[in-house]
Amino acid sequence: MSNNRNLGNLANVLDNGTSGQVLTSQGSGVLAFADAASGVTTYADTDALPESGNSAGDLAYVTANTSLYHHNGTDWYGVELSPPAPAIANSGDRGVYAGGISSNGNVNTIDYFDITSSSNATDFGDLTNTARGNSGVSNKTRAVFAGNDVQLIEYITVATTGNATNFGNTTAASNDNAACSDGTTGLFHLGKITNSIDKITIATTGNATDFGDLNNDCRNATGLANDTRGLFGGGRNSSSQPINVIDYVTIASAGNAVDFGNLSVSRHALASAADSTRGLFAGGAAGGDVIDYVTISTTGNATDFGDLSVSRSGLGGVGNGTNACFIGGYASNRSDIIDKVVVQTLGNATDHGDLTIARNVGASASGAAS
Repeated sequence: MSNNRNLGNLANVLDNGTSGQVLTSQGSGVLAFADAASGVTTYADTDALPESGNSAGDLAYVTANTSLYHHNGTDWYGVELSPPAPAIANSGDRGVYAGGISSNGNVNTIDYFDITSSSNATDFGDLTNTARGNSGVSNKTRAVFAGNDVQLIEYITVATTGNATNFGNTTAASNDNAACSDGTTGLFHLGKITNSIDKITIATTGNATDFGDLNNDCRNATGLANDTRGLFGGGRNSSSQPINVIDYVTIASAGNAVDFGNLSVSRHALASAADSTRGLFAGGAAGGDVIDYVTISTTGNATDFGDLSVSRSGLGGVGNGTNACFIGGYASNRSDIIDKVVVQTLGNATDHGDLTIARNVGASASGAAS
């Protein structure tokens, strides 16, 4: 009879519970449902955090500074919370590297590799011509390449391996280009000791038109962008001297570039990559193994990020919004190295994989793998 009575009491308890509650002991064999504890107590500001009665592992959320705090048994320690960086429209998980100079001369090889995990590159297809000193832009679906002392612009669909197709022409023949895009408009600094910037609409084949000018005539600069602002950094002037200038443009508004700040080291033939907030500049002639970074939305000088695994120039750079990879290049010999860093984490680059052919001064871009 006692067992039946206990079962009946338990049935009554179960009937009284509501969704999301947990069964708790009230002592003396009494069970009841109660609201589940969140495990985190909310306070208006840090002055409200309790100074006593705390145990190691206690959690608190402070609304005034949107920070989460934990207690280690002695004191509170906190970390500011922020939303994840939004996806960037000019990048994807597949990196491509097109053309360049190998030990046998200019090549038309296009390689591709997975940016998310360490891997060697695989053959993608071929450019329409052998190329060096070209550069690339992307809208995730399509990668577009220009340069190589001709006016030719060509493109690939990043998710579909195969050979490149004619896109149109730049306004003038160019070499040692720099490029960036916001995912809609692609910009090419035409190199060859000029300050001219061309623009294209990546999704629409056709000839480039004039966008504006950089502040300096140069070649062998590099370009990076988020969804709003494009930056061009470094290069060499008409006297072949490396420069440290960083210029910026608002990609959606044609016009001349504005001074952004300076690299930590004057250099040319460097690489770059970016996520939605931070831009990286890596390596380059006279730059060694240096990786600098800037906050794209805030003008100012670059700050040290870390080092490449090997000092080299004429390398390429791609990113997927989280990782950045720096590709190929030249030191004592042409390189097949692909390095990787996490854009939001300062530190040295690590090995990611190898190109199919060691080479330098090719064009790089990234896009969606499917």
